[in-house]
Amino acid sequence: MNPTYDFTGQVALVTGASSGMGLATARAFAEAGAAVALADIDEEAVAAATKDLTDAGRQALALVCDVSDEEQVAAAVDRTVETFGRLDMAYNNAGVMPPPTDAADESADQFDRVQDINLRGVWAAMKHELRHMRAQGSGAIVNCSSLGGLVGNPGRAAYHASKHGVIGLTRSAALEYGARGVRINAVCPGTIGTPMVDAMVAGGELDRPRAETGQAIPRLGTADEIAQAVLWLSSPGAGYVTGVALPVDGGYTAQ
Repeated sequence: MNPTYDFTGQVALVTGASSGMGLATARAFAEAGAAVALADIDEEAVAAATKDLTDAGRQALALVCDVSDEEQVAAAVDRTVETFGRLDMAYNNAGVMPPPTDAADESADQFDRVQDINLRGVWAAMKHELRHMRAQGSGAIVNCSSLGGLVGNPGRAAYHASKHGVIGLTRSAALEYGARGVRINAVCPGTIGTPMVDAMVAGGELDRPRAETGQAIPRLGTADEIAQAVLWLSSPGAGYVTGVALPVDGGYTAQ
């Protein structure tokens, strides 16, 4: 049974919100009473996800946004505040994982693309969210890292570099903004049953049985479990928590 939260009167922004962990988190924020801006590069998918929420009586706004483009990120954050009047919470979730690549063979283009989305995208979102939260004197940001931000993995150097970078951004900004009323944390998902992971299994990049037995809890995580971690980090229940990189990985990083 999940805990319940009351975010009535508050506003949340979620990037990568059209599917997987982003969509689960946007739904969870909305179900807890928040007005939610859903940002995603996939215009059709984010419009459909937003319609599902508004049809259910929730306050939701669809935003088409490529997080690797800072101007689009700034516009999405500004539009959220213009529409709902404030910004209280953000989950910077948008990310990609390239196919496994030998470190000696990885192209500069692939490396740059991963950093542009996974690291620069989080940096840009956090930067523009903080401009509004700084003026308010309050807010909570959760950045999406990964168990890949805590460990290494063969064939995944560019991805793990980006996710390690997210934790560095999170910790440094948390130290800067704690006294200004803004808490900044990271969530580090393990292997979660999302469309991205489904595609990796289908493409032979991931052995599902091996992944399921590779940690203390022998199954894949769910997008809803990540959403619950994000909501807790965003809630008053985590009011004394900042600068944390929280593993939600079934015990993978405990090994």
